[in-house]
Amino acid sequence: MATAILSAGKSHGNVNDVLTIDRAIVDAIFAHARRDHPDEACGVIAGPVGSDAPSRFIPMDNSARSQTFYQFDSMEQLRVWREMDDNDEEPVVIYHSHTATEAYPSRTDINLAGEPGAHYVLVSTREPGLDEIRSFRIVDGAVTEEKIDIVDAKVDA
Repeated sequence: MATAILSAGKSHGNVNDVLTIDRAIVDAIFAHARRDHPDEACGVIAGPVGSDAPSRFIPMDNSARSQTFYQFDSMEQLRVWREMDDNDEEPVVIYHSHTATEAYPSRTDINLAGEPGAHYVLVSTREPGLDEIRSFRIVDGAVTEEKIDIVDAKVDA
């Protein structure tokens, strides 16, 4: 898989300027995006509260069933957010795919970004063979791109 990782960034105070994410999770995001193509795919990567460590991949349904827009199913979102709360987790990453454009937040994406502490990860499936992934912080309508560090999970022996 060819991966284009584009990055930039500036300080966000109490949040990291870099998203560190396991390669297996990135692979799962791309698999979900390809599976749902030509519709946009969406989901959440949960992690322990306050850790900024995405660890649990949660693919969700795009209730809009659209090639240009995603929307979490409201009942599924309620269930997932309650489950995260019960597990002392939070949405570390909110992800979705763009099927015909670059991996950059649209005006709608920016307006609907409701988790100021989350990394917003976008992948593009517009070109077969080129998997584009980018991460952003979206706070009060301001978009800041950040570096992505894709790592292989370490297993303690």
